[in-house]
Amino acid sequence: MRILRLLAPPLLLAPSACIVGKVVDTAVDVVKLPVKAASAGVDAVTTSQAEADQKRGRQLRKQEEEQGRLARAMIERCRAGRPLPADDCTLGQPR
Repeated sequence: MRILRLLAPPLLLAPSACIVGKVVDTAVDVVKLPVKAASAGVDAVTTSQAEADQKRGRQLRKQEEEQGRLARAMIERCRAGRPLPADDCTLGQPR
């Protein structure tokens, strides 16, 4: 019985220490939330140099693909004998 009296106070305090720890963790998370939200907003609005380079590279590739598609269509029209007035049929001929 005496051992139970000695162990009772620490056992009663252990759950409350866990609860206090969780409350502190939650308080820290609540304090960090506005900072995280603000930094996420800034990241969403600003564009890094690498992102700008990637975007420009995508635009250039799309332009080159479109130019290639148009050139192939022009060559095909010239081969079929139905060129448009703006087509230069000398470009697609072998030398």
